[in-house]
Amino acid sequence: MKKILGITVLAAFIGGAAAIGGYKLFERNQTGSTISEKQNLYFANNPLKVSSAGTADFTQAAAAVAPGVVHIKTTYAAQSGGRSSSPFDMMEDFFGGGGRMQRQPRAASGSGVIISQDGYIVTNNHVVENAEKVEVVLTDRRKVEAKVIGRDPNTDLALIKVNATGLPVVKMGNSDNVQVGEWVLAVGFPLDLNTTVTAGIVSAKNRSIGIIGREQQGNEITEEEYREYQRTGKRPDRPANTSIESFIQTDAAINPGNSGGALVNANGELVGINSAIASQSGYNQGYGFAIPVNLARKIVDDFMKYGSVKRGYIGVNFVPLSGEEKPEGIKTNEISGLYVNDVVPGGGAAAAGIKAGDVIKKVDGVVINDSPDLQERVGRLNPGDKVKLTILRDGALKDYTVTLKGEASVGLTANNNASKGAEVSKLGATFAPATQAQKSKYGINSGVVVTSVTTGKAFDNIGVEKGLIITKVNGQPVNSVADVQKALPLGRNNMVSISGVGEQGSYNYSFPAQ
Repeated sequence: MKKILGITVLAAFIGGAAAIGGYKLFERNQTGSTISEKQNLYFANNPLKVSSAGTADFTQAAAAVAPGVVHIKTTYAAQSGGRSSSPFDMMEDFFGGGGRMQRQPRAASGSGVIISQDGYIVTNNHVVENAEKVEVVLTDRRKVEAKVIGRDPNTDLALIKVNATGLPVVKMGNSDNVQVGEWVLAVGFPLDLNTTVTAGIVSAKNRSIGIIGREQQGNEITEEEYREYQRTGKRPDRPANTSIESFIQTDAAINPGNSGGALVNANGELVGINSAIASQSGYNQGYGFAIPVNLARKIVDDFMKYGSVKRGYIGVNFVPLSGEEKPEGIKTNEISGLYVNDVVPGGGAAAAGIKAGDVIKKVDGVVINDSPDLQERVGRLNPGDKVKLTILRDGALKDYTVTLKGEASVGLTANNNASKGAEVSKLGATFAPATQAQKSKYGINSGVVVTSVTTGKAFDNIGVEKGLIITKVNGQPVNSVADVQKALPLGRNNMVSISGVGEQGSYNYSFPAQ
């Protein structure tokens, strides 16, 4: 009897220890290391209770999502005039900023989506870029200051965090499953109104509107180069354009203030982050654009793991094919796919055996018709990941496995990444070396391009704008950030002088050294 009792007590002890250990393991994993893990843990205990089967009633979806969409208010230092230094002036005009600024503090607003109970919020880069203060207004009216965890101008996404717990979470869906014609809801804070829900359908997928790529200073193509590109199909010598545009287009009403808000399906699942509108008036005309959530998930996880985005590149330049007249030099009768007109030496495509003249027909088995189809799928991957490209060559299809490589493989480094540039804190700006085409255009032998200007810092205070080319600092020619830093101490009487050129002609500035 004593023996049986002892075995029973031992079994109970082991069972209790296992239960406690399991609970502790679960408790330890509650924080999660990625957004996907955080979301899985949350929705395992808080399943969505919505259904859209055969109905256009969105009350349950709206009720599930609205508490997890927040109002973001940003403040900026006084400006001395000119346009905002944000590369998203057009979208700021739409979503609460932009335009001519006077020497006074300014404010803007947008929306954000809570994606974890412990305070991570995804929004647009242009909502928080250059802001001195980011404040989040939660649905219970609490105002909490947020910290910017990371920004990615290449996708117009940003991750911020508030010091709060137990927050309502919007469930991430699968944007690959979104279908043209299905119902979606846009949730946000348009025109400084409280939470607003609008409904519409998905009008198109994989839409590129050119708003991100054309803002990448230092990579711009001159008119002469563009005409040559149209004639020959050969791209000019440039670092790769790293922008990724593959928007979900919707006719759900989106207005100023919706930027960074949620686009959700009828099941209350997040399928996109609202980012831009196409409008002649600056207000809704039925053309709204959202960043697919599958791309946003990768960007957010990179910020949480590494603090920055780790992006992989195939290493090709290409021209989308269509039934229209093809540029000179395109030697194929195909009317769909991506025509490879250049392969980057040492890149992943070159190593896999892809050649100029090939036509990319599929990526990982999915048919490719335009550049966003490829860019968005590759944009979710990291250096070292593999992607299968189906190539048409000499009338035959063949699969090639490409191992993606990092920024250096396509001519991007910390100093010439066009979306960032390298920072000189004393000037409050970032710079990238001017290209040979830019030097030829202005008849200069040296120069660095101003790729961004920090609000309230030296360059902003004297009116130097993004896109201007600085040729000399304190009388010294500059061709790199190192040249700028080396020349700064050489000013006289504790002054800094700069010379340069821009679309409006030559300029010279002098200001006190900081």
